[in-house]
Amino acid sequence: MKQRTTYCGLVDEPHVGKEITLLGWVHRRRDHGGLIFIDLRDREGIMQVIFNPDFDKVAHELAHSLRSEYVVAVSGKVVQRDAGLINKDLKTGAYELQVSHLETLNKAVGLPFMMEEADNVEEELRLQYRYIDLRREKMFKIMRLRSDVTFFVREFFRQQGFLEIETPMLTKNTPEGAREFLVPSRIHEHSVYALPQSPQMYKQLLMASGMDRYFQIARCFRDEDLRADRQPEFTQIDVEMSFVQEEDVMQTIEKLLFHVFKNALNIEIPKNFERITYDQAFADYGCDKPDLRYELKIQDCSSLFEKTELKFLQTVFQTGGKAGGILVSQKQFTRSELESWVSKAMHFGAKGLLWIRFNDQGEAESPVSKFLPENFLQHVKTIMPQAKAGDTIFLIAGKYSEAWTLLGRLRCALAAELNLAKADDYRFCWVTDFPLFEYDEAEKRWNAVHHPFTSPQAGWEGKTFGEIKARAYDVVLNGYELGGGSIRIHDIEFQKKMFAILGLDEEKMQEKFGALLSALQLGCPPHGGLALGLDRIIMLLTHCKSIRDVIAFPKTQKGHDAMMQAPGEIAEKDLEMYGLRFLPKKIK
Repeated sequence: MKQRTTYCGLVDEPHVGKEITLLGWVHRRRDHGGLIFIDLRDREGIMQVIFNPDFDKVAHELAHSLRSEYVVAVSGKVVQRDAGLINKDLKTGAYELQVSHLETLNKAVGLPFMMEEADNVEEELRLQYRYIDLRREKMFKIMRLRSDVTFFVREFFRQQGFLEIETPMLTKNTPEGAREFLVPSRIHEHSVYALPQSPQMYKQLLMASGMDRYFQIARCFRDEDLRADRQPEFTQIDVEMSFVQEEDVMQTIEKLLFHVFKNALNIEIPKNFERITYDQAFADYGCDKPDLRYELKIQDCSSLFEKTELKFLQTVFQTGGKAGGILVSQKQFTRSELESWVSKAMHFGAKGLLWIRFNDQGEAESPVSKFLPENFLQHVKTIMPQAKAGDTIFLIAGKYSEAWTLLGRLRCALAAELNLAKADDYRFCWVTDFPLFEYDEAEKRWNAVHHPFTSPQAGWEGKTFGEIKARAYDVVLNGYELGGGSIRIHDIEFQKKMFAILGLDEEKMQEKFGALLSALQLGCPPHGGLALGLDRIIMLLTHCKSIRDVIAFPKTQKGHDAMMQAPGEIAEKDLEMYGLRFLPKKIK
């Protein structure tokens, strides 16, 4: 095999008249009788090569056998195409290679799918043959951008004095929230390692070690139910800093994201992100990761129905519930469209959806019109001044937390249906002042909202668990949580108190978190940090709908590796060395 001169997609004016060698895949073959044209492809693009018996009879004869995805080496002279034959759709469209030597390096049988049709192929098949899928220009650009982003991340943190430090993959299982993947140990009988959900305790121990500023492109593992923006193994940009307040961490991350967007996409995002409290985000958007590219804010409409005769609303109000509404001005809905939204809301989990449409005269039209006061539009304007004829209000009533969550989902669905959000409009914000605890109705206990190492805000003493706010913050982009962090607890007595609230006795504290507790009483500085989801960042930068599209070898929605057929079964005899035995399979 001859040595490559340049990549196919990088052939340009300086190569004209020179002999070069290209290596790549046969993308397309066209036989025009005496002439054979091949579009040769590598990761940088496509170059047209021509086989003509006048250039070389042997190469021309061999070219008859070439088929799609054969791997070949070609050598020849680069020539300029005639003006009328230039392909403006190709970066190399002004040139072609007159082949004088051909070597077939490998053949290919028929592909399981045509690459140009890959977007319409079942995802399971694409993932089974991921190495074929990754040959596509679209996928290469995603992988290249991902590589560039990780470089810019490292570049930024090096400039800011951070140390990149690796932490262990085999660690101790701890109760930090998500289910863990366990790894049995052959040497330590009846014992297991856990794959890290995140390097949380290690990063804090690095602060206790005096490292001061740490970052890592960290692999993390969680045995959770999957969705479009979640995988069992994922990558996060992990950051921890000593002697900092919330604002120090937030400003560092704003600078990092500005650096990444500027260098990766040549886009200048705002240098300071909007700040929204958790309570305000939930009240306005029904979630803690609001998409700010469009309005459609939720309004408390309870006051509009204080004297209502509608029994279902009376029941809601009597039990302390509320009625929330979303005003839509961007579209005049037909009756059938409105009824379809009722079905969609019930699919989200709502017991019902009430709609009120104002006709061109401003009169209210609704299944409950007879229960509405005259001039209802004027009443609506007291809480929604922008309301006008032609608008529609969608209402959901119930317990505040439940109704507003449903309204948040409805808001996103309406925006998607009405095309209100532009993919290249990047709207960042910080969500702050999260609750420190949340109550688990099923377990009848309090849990940490983020993790048990998060500091409470000043003045927490004397408050009920539900009233205490955390020194926590999430960075949000276009309705996705890019990352979250907090100022950590660095006082051992308060850390023990936190563990006790979460149901751990002294023995369990030492068993699960002994190393951290020891570090806290041996001179641990105040510290805080954050972790950003690298996969989600790339997903948003490339406008992909799933993080599976931005990971080289992802798992399916069921956590299955379709290419490697993992997880796989293991023989009982191989389990014996670990002291393990499978239980009988559950009958489904």
